[in-house]
Amino acid sequence: MNLTMVPVTADNREEISRLHVAAGQESYIETVPQCLREAEEEARWRPFGIFDGKQAVGFAMLGFFEKEYSVAFQPKAGLMPVTFQPQPGRLWLDRFLIDGAAQGQGYGKAALSLIAKTLSLEFPDREIYLSVYPENCAAIHLYRSFGFQFTGEKDIHGEDIMVCYPPFPG
Repeated sequence: MNLTMVPVTADNREEISRLHVAAGQESYIETVPQCLREAEEEARWRPFGIFDGKQAVGFAMLGFFEKEYSVAFQPKAGLMPVTFQPQPGRLWLDRFLIDGAAQGQGYGKAALSLIAKTLSLEFPDREIYLSVYPENCAAIHLYRSFGFQFTGEKDIHGEDIMVCYPPFPG
């Protein structure tokens, strides 16, 4: 496995747009074309293809939102390293999928590790937020294994918000 995160460009957009989740997972995430349209409308979103060599195996859309979250979430006592101090703003892993044909091969955990490493270089010492539907048990299991925990908050779509604090595993 040789994973890289590649920004979506005119050259790879069509290939990345063909990625889709497995049957039965369609209600958990927007399609890649929908995500790309949203990224065109909101410049803070940064869409990436996740490639294994030259093969697209996944998609992620990241964004940093400072003004909307001027007061950072304060986690419950005992749920984070005591040396970490949340900062204003939120760094979001808003969309993340592994193509249905590539699921079950370890790409999810490896891609999540790559995403966290990439984000920690650009945004040192920032926690990463994401949202997930409570019935998406496989995703929740993956996120928890990586160190994400529920905040008790819901996003505008009713999804549960999770957060992971640095340092990130992997």
